[in-house]
Amino acid sequence: MYHVDVAACLAPTVAQGDAPAPLSSGHGVLSLRGLHLALGETVLVQDLNLDVPPGVIVTVKGRSGAGKSSLLSFLCGALPRTFTASGRIILDGRDISGLPPERRALGILFQDDLLFPHMSVGGNLLFGIPRRGLSQDERIALAEQALVECGLAGFFRREPGTLSGGQRARVALMRTLLAKPRALLLDEPFASLDVETRKEFRQFVFDHARAAGLPTLLVTHDQSDAEAAHGPVVSLDT
Repeated sequence: MYHVDVAACLAPTVAQGDAPAPLSSGHGVLSLRGLHLALGETVLVQDLNLDVPPGVIVTVKGRSGAGKSSLLSFLCGALPRTFTASGRIILDGRDISGLPPERRALGILFQDDLLFPHMSVGGNLLFGIPRRGLSQDERIALAEQALVECGLAGFFRREPGTLSGGQRARVALMRTLLAKPRALLLDEPFASLDVETRKEFRQFVFDHARAAGLPTLLVTHDQSDAEAAHGPVVSLDT
């Protein structure tokens, strides 16, 4: 296992200031250009070119060790230095390849929900909400509304450890969406759930991603995930 800076990946998007100049990709599109990813002498991804339009879920499939999760780590700026990577990541027409994780405007869901155990459910949601331009009361209202939306009204002060796996997963998604990402990365977030919960939560995630118009990249080894996404499929198996 390699270390991922969870707080950086989950933090709310911050203003980019002097952002790079727009490129040719259309507004709202997540584009990968000439992506190359290797671990030592082992090439995992070679010359990957991909466009993910708004509201579309593209599935990246591959066996364990094929580089699926490493690809997402590279996209969100958390790839360990043991890997080598190159290529451009373009979001909303801007090259974000050289930006730190908190400035890439990418939301990510992992297989583990990664809720902070020392925070309440509401505190976890507030972590994702940008402070700029919002009062504390406004931020709390947004968190409460998110709990209503995911069927957990009244759970603001609950501890994450008291929630079921499906409930924790929904809180994790809402925290990600409250951070106002411009694209969504899904790193096998359904894998640890039981069959029925997996099916329900997967549809919940896909519905929210489409409703928000987010270009979404899902990595999985499960064919049922790819079928439920109803989008293009890219295989990393050679």
